[in-house]
Amino acid sequence: MSTVQNVEPFGDGFIAALCPELIIFAGLLALIIIPNIGKGTFRIPGTQTRVMWLFGGERFKITSNPKMPAWIATITLGAAFVQTILSFQDGVDRTAIVTESGTQLLLVNGFSRVFEMIFFGALTLAAFASMNRLEVKGIGPKLSTDDLYNNRRQADFYILMLTCGLGMSVVALAQDLFVLFIGLELASFSTYVLVAFYKESKVGTEAGMKYFIVGSVASGVGLYGLSMLYLWAGSLQFDVLAAQFVINGTDPLPLIGIGFVLVGFGFKVSAAPFHFAAPDAYAGASSPVAGILATASKAMGIIGLIRMLLIVASPEASEDGTVWLTLLGIISLVTMTWGNIAALGSTNPKRMLAYSSVAHAGYMLAAITAIGAWNWDDSLAGEPGEAAVAVLTAVIFHLVVLVAFKLGAFLVLSVLESDGDASRLSSLGGLAKREPFLAVAMFIFMISLAGVPPLAGFVSKLLVIMGIVKVAIGQMGAEIMAGGDYGLADVHWVWWLALAMVINSAISMFYYLRVGVVMFFEEPEEGRTGPLPAGWQVRFAILACLMATLFMGVASDQLLEICEVAAKSLNYSWN
Repeated sequence: MSTVQNVEPFGDGFIAALCPELIIFAGLLALIIIPNIGKGTFRIPGTQTRVMWLFGGERFKITSNPKMPAWIATITLGAAFVQTILSFQDGVDRTAIVTESGTQLLLVNGFSRVFEMIFFGALTLAAFASMNRLEVKGIGPKLSTDDLYNNRRQADFYILMLTCGLGMSVVALAQDLFVLFIGLELASFSTYVLVAFYKESKVGTEAGMKYFIVGSVASGVGLYGLSMLYLWAGSLQFDVLAAQFVINGTDPLPLIGIGFVLVGFGFKVSAAPFHFAAPDAYAGASSPVAGILATASKAMGIIGLIRMLLIVASPEASEDGTVWLTLLGIISLVTMTWGNIAALGSTNPKRMLAYSSVAHAGYMLAAITAIGAWNWDDSLAGEPGEAAVAVLTAVIFHLVVLVAFKLGAFLVLSVLESDGDASRLSSLGGLAKREPFLAVAMFIFMISLAGVPPLAGFVSKLLVIMGIVKVAIGQMGAEIMAGGDYGLADVHWVWWLALAMVINSAISMFYYLRVGVVMFFEEPEEGRTGPLPAGWQVRFAILACLMATLFMGVASDQLLEICEVAAKSLNYSWN
């Protein structure tokens, strides 16, 4: 692995390292300035001459276009996404952003770049599809966005999206727990407002308030834990904290502190028991925003869990490493099971997808448990970190492909919201007759979420399950092939998490396939038999998600290589 290049803020190499973030910042400035450009003038003192200075007054036709902020945001996020992908062409240069005293604040490597790709990709699709949020419901007759909102209100929406992306990228790059929480809160406060953005709707306001209150409590608990860790270690640098855990990680203070910190990340990934606000938030937010919560926001929480559990408090750091492994395994089992059981009884498509997102959080927590098990159990010999890298590669791959079929499903619901409502499963009735493309796309998204081959969801789940099984068996597989006598009792207990994933995936087939039955075999609701609202942007975004779901299921080799590079570039404390 290449050495790390240290760069001071605004020094040589700073722009190249943080190019995607600088693009986002430039886009924020453009969103603030461009929608306010008009025919405003000012008078030169002492004269009657007026000079145009382009701010204030009647705006030009192009700057007053309500879709202008959407185009600025989409181009900005798309440019950052492309820049992130291009960085993988010749290998990602590992660049650390350090202070004058040598304190490392940010680190650009394969791991951070892959998560930036997830964030910017999801936000680009959501921003592009939001151009077609043409009608707002619950406040009377159909009203177009052009009638209800001027472009300054639109600019607010997309400024929040860019701010959310900037905060998420800080979380991906952070090498200091305080910097990580700054990025987490920057993204979180943006999502709180985005959830409640359609304040004219009662359900949207209620969802935003619930999400804000629960999220604020979780963040407050996390910050209290952060202060405890600083009091204990005297620093919030990940490497310093990891070194302290190796020396005296069994002290009560750091264990309680890290437990509090994990509350904040548990809320972001919607892990039980911190998931109760998620269904209401998903149901009340606009579908593109709900898609961001289910994909990009979840990936942001996974970053925090990985850094805290696998770097700072790795199982090798203390003799009691098995304790958090057991607790995390139990939480993952409860999370995936509760999510699928709750989704079975849900008749609201967005709530169903919210509980599905809870179940997927359980799958990823099971994988993180397996990574910790490989390094905690000394009996698991072999190449150091080999199985851990395999499982982490599977987790990253799952988060990448989840953007395609989970966000795609929410975008289909976005079209139905524009037609009236998407809060009932019956609103999908007859969709195959009304618009076959949307019905086929939604069906593929559903079976991909269920893990049906050869789609991307099947590949990602299979890789996670195989990775967990590999950890559970360890090197016993080779000894069994050589004629050794081993039974199920000899494998590591994380094997049961893989079995639980298989069983829960089978349970999820019911509610995913139920969507297909409603779309293809039930009649449309009364009064909803005509064509769906037009809008090529949202349909193009759905098509992009559909093609990615199909392509990444049958030709995912290159993406897997990128995910493996990202997994290997994470600074494991055990390497």
